[in-house]
Amino acid sequence: MKIMPNTSGPLVVVLLYDGLCTFEFGIAAEIFGLPRPEMGEGWYRFASCAIEDGPLRAQGGFRLTPDHDPELIDQADIIVVPGWRSASAPVPEALCQRLRVAHGRGARLVSLCSGAFVLAATGLLDGATVTTHWRYAEALRARHPSIAVDHACLYRAHGRLHTAAGSAAGIDLLIEIIRQDFGPEAANSVARRLVMPAHRTGGQAQFLERPVPARHQAEVAPLLDRIRADLAAPWTLPGMARECRMSLRTFIRRFTEATGAPPGAWLVAERVEEAKRLLRASQRGIEEIAAGVGLGTPDTLRHHFRRLVGVSPREYRLRFGQGLPNTGGPVS
Repeated sequence: MKIMPNTSGPLVVVLLYDGLCTFEFGIAAEIFGLPRPEMGEGWYRFASCAIEDGPLRAQGGFRLTPDHDPELIDQADIIVVPGWRSASAPVPEALCQRLRVAHGRGARLVSLCSGAFVLAATGLLDGATVTTHWRYAEALRARHPSIAVDHACLYRAHGRLHTAAGSAAGIDLLIEIIRQDFGPEAANSVARRLVMPAHRTGGQAQFLERPVPARHQAEVAPLLDRIRADLAAPWTLPGMARECRMSLRTFIRRFTEATGAPPGAWLVAERVEEAKRLLRASQRGIEEIAAGVGLGTPDTLRHHFRRLVGVSPREYRLRFGQGLPNTGGPVS
């Protein structure tokens, strides 16, 4: 085994196995494995490791020659499990034990699509609410009744355990992890390179009833940029509709088609995201942050923050802040 040098950022290890789901592997390799010199020295290191002896085949008709064996898992800060070979395929106990040990020492475990079956087999998801591709939700519930399966959302987090729904939802989850680790600017930069929306919340539905017309998204996109640049402004539905030169009814329909969320819900989520950035990177107090992101009062910020993030602003700053002394007033 080649020992990965510990001279840079978090080590991301993606698992390889016979019958590898190549799309999900490609997502992780694209997001974490490409050189990104603009991100500086602390960016992720990327590697993959085989969890079993070869030869290993991958979907698409090619074979894999891994550089690393399962011992690399012991060094990983983030471990990504691509979609598993099938819902009924057993998960090796040796792999489960390595993942338990890794989680116990502080590593984050991430599953994409049916990779949730691997994390479920470890027992670490017992009592948690997770997601997977909607096609596998019933099978996951039946096989692991101690796990609550949310078949509708894009991704879920339970402490250091992350699960994503099918295929492209994995991109959303991995971009969210970048957002948590390096902030929204880094996440937006990676999303732009992927030609992806900068952020879709985990609670968004896995699929829309109708396909998203590209022209509608193009009509709404300039407004999204203007709103993000001035979140403190008193944005109203009629005002946003006028910006897009649409009737109110047409605007609401096209905005929802383009973003997957109604305008009001999208705006609140963007304001909370900016509040998260300020809590991580600044010394501002809750009153200043609430006003600066357009949520008005501390109570309003706390309400939406806890609803969308799951913790209070104070808990979030303690967990993810940079240790700056808070001289701008209390945060709670």
